[in-house]
Amino acid sequence: MNKLLSGVIAAFSLTASAALAADEVTLQLKWVTQAQFAGYYVAKDKGFYEEEGLDVTILPGGPDIAPTQVIAGGGADVTVEWMPAALAAREKGLPLVNIAQPFKSSGMMLTCWKDAGISSPEDLKNRTLGVWFFGNEFPFMSWMSQLGIDTAGKSESGVEVLKQGFNVDPLLQRQADCISTMTYNEYWQVIDAGVSPDELVTFKYEDQGVATLEDGLYVLEENLSDAAFTDKMERFVRASMKGWKYAEEHPDEAADIVLENDATGAQTEEHQKRMMGEIAKLTAGSNGALDPADFERTVGTLLAGGSDPVITKQPDGAWTHQITDAALN
Repeated sequence: MNKLLSGVIAAFSLTASAALAADEVTLQLKWVTQAQFAGYYVAKDKGFYEEEGLDVTILPGGPDIAPTQVIAGGGADVTVEWMPAALAAREKGLPLVNIAQPFKSSGMMLTCWKDAGISSPEDLKNRTLGVWFFGNEFPFMSWMSQLGIDTAGKSESGVEVLKQGFNVDPLLQRQADCISTMTYNEYWQVIDAGVSPDELVTFKYEDQGVATLEDGLYVLEENLSDAAFTDKMERFVRASMKGWKYAEEHPDEAADIVLENDATGAQTEEHQKRMMGEIAKLTAGSNGALDPADFERTVGTLLAGGSDPVITKQPDGAWTHQITDAALN
């Protein structure tokens, strides 16, 4: 056998063994394929996961998919979830642990018609407000409790809570005075429907002091005692954060990568590029490690839920720097 041929065979063998040796990781997203999750799609597309010896499968979410249920049932190794839902699930017996926090800021806000006479949170009383449920209602309920506003129905000291679907119809059709929106998504759907920003008033949860952490990475606590699993997560977090920082610096390219991965064909270039620009503002300032002060603020907001708090006691063991310390230092 000549040297060239044997070299080719040796190279092929190395490539084949590397492919075989790649550790599989399944990531469950919180929602459908969109720029909200660009960092993970970028990491996969640019080969960052592959460089870490990982074969990552990204599972889109949707209205009928509960990430906590997927990971509880063994359908994913790691999931993207909002901390209120994760902490509520933990208190109910599902031992989720935050291993990384790519999102530094919250994108949640209430978007209202200005002509309804709403200019401050105090003006929300005696209104109909659209609120997402399935765990997304927790920050809202805490905020209302802190304002002393009852959520049992319209009154001089209360509001009617309309269970909002994942669209903006209740606002456009005047079924609600305000609806839940994200800075990077539903707000722009209202604008795209022909509404001028001047016709709207927005209340960002960040500005109201009731922001809770969104889009963290969570695993089951029992898996953190498995050295092989934690090694995989260290590599996964390192590659994912590389993907997020690349997406921040190349937002248009990141949006294009997301579009290429959208099997539904439902997303548009304009919407995804705009979304990526807004998402980059939320991931800016995070290297992936959870800031304990942000955790404490989130817990404080959730415990302040009045007679029906999201969680009833200070969570113990709900986050760890074990993975990020090894991945990022």
